[in-house]
Order: sequence, then structure tokens, then C-alpha cells
Amino acid sequence: MEQTHIQMLGDELYQAMLKREAVSPLTSRGADITINDAYHISLRMLERRLADGASVIGKKIGVTSKAVQNMLNVHQPDFGYLTDDMVFNSGEVMPISERLIAPRAEGEIAFILKKDLTGPGVTNADVLAATECVMPCFEIVDSRIQDWKIAIQDTIADNASCGLFVLGDQAVSPRKVDLVSCGMVVEKNGSVISTGAGAAALGSPVNCVTWLANTLGEFGISLKAGEVILSGSLVPLEPVKAGDTMRVDIGGIGSASVRFS
Repeated sequence: MEQTHIQMLGDELYQAMLKREAVSPLTSRGADITINDAYHISLRMLERRLADGASVIGKKIGVTSKAVQNMLNVHQPDFGYLTDDMVFNSGEVMPISERLIAPRAEGEIAFILKKDLTGPGVTNADVLAATECVMPCFEIVDSRIQDWKIAIQDTIADNASCGLFVLGDQAVSPRKVDLVSCGMVVEKNGSVISTGAGAAALGSPVNCVTWLANTLGEFGISLKAGEVILSGSLVPLEPVKAGDTMRVDIGGIGSASVRFS
């Protein structure tokens, strides 16, 4: 795909985010968009955000669990960028009615890095050695594509459908919790709506971060010390609206909560 077309599509998604107006699927327009094209569209969208004053504070891995893959009919993981204007603290009010279009919440485990990770060749042991701590997290995904009608290229181009995220108050060493078997319980408005375990995300959240480091390495991008890495949902996506509250508890790690406005 020509660079001018990539820039045009990245600019279109950026404007869709600002105006909260979804656009038709990029893959429905007749052009042959490759996955590589989609990542370059995402980078153009990021360039526009950085020019507006945002800064990158981490990355996210998307579409890691079978539950989410089946919901979206997208059957391979992808990645996007986290910026400083996306993050909220546990318990804060998140203004999704002002910021997002079609929000859906998912419970995740966040990794906070203390060392850089540069692929290819990164192993799970490398990821554990580079991780300062893990934390409970909600990612509130959003789609600038109409009605979530996304192929893998659409969600990649749209910054992996990233919206906003919430980090919990607690943090533990990744070596002090079994990241494969740790259980997750998600509540919405006081009722349990889903449960999951670390193994739901590519067998382990650590596998997800390893995949990300090695995939980014192919693009000449590193995971940086201090960055937040969202490792992918362990439960199905849950639509949310203003007035809803959610809480996630992860065995051995802690909890995070959020109220939407």
C-alpha cells in the first residue's frame, strides 16, 4: 500500500477517535490491506497523538484468549500503544461517555518492566527477569470501526482497539504468583459476570509478553524499562456504559475497580 494511503487511513482513525465517530471497516473498502500495512496505519495514528502532546508509556497485547478471539472472530494476537492520557488509578471515575465510542471492559494482568526487552530471541525467563512487578488491570477497549465489525487488519490499524485502562493499587513480584493458574473474578454492578485464569492468555500472560517482545523486535521496537505492558484479557469482553461499576480480583495479585461516567 502506498505511503500516502497509509497516512490517510491513519489520519481518518485519529479523527474518528477525537470526534467519537466510527468509520466503516478499512477492509471493506476494496483495498488490499496487509497486516504490515495495518501496523503502519497504527503508527501514523500514534504519530498524530504524539504530536498532540501524548507520550508512550507502554504497549498492549490484544486478542490473546479464545473467548475474545471467538467474540471478535479474530484468531491471532496483535499489539497497540499505551499513552499517558489513557491511564486511570483504581477507584477513579472514567469518563467513557466523553472519550469512547463502543467501550468494552476486560480483566487483565499488567506487567511493569524494570529492564528493556528487545527481540527476537526473548524467552519467558528473560521476561520474568525484566519484570519489576505485576498488577491487576482493566483495559477498556474501544473500536473506531463501526459496530466492531473488524478483521485482524482493522483492529491492528485501530491501535489494537485500545481505549483506556485502569491499574490496581497492589503489585507483586511475578515470581511470587503462579501466573498460569491464578484465578480472576470479574464483577459488574456488584454481580459476578465472568471468571478466568492466567492460562486463558496464550497459556500464560508471560507467553504473551514474550510474543510481544519478539514481534516488536521485527519492527525494530523494544519494550522499555518502566513501561506498562497489558498482557491480554483472561475473560470475555463486557460492554459498559455510564453508571456501571466494575471490579476485578486476581488470586495472589490483588484487585482493581472503576466507575464509569
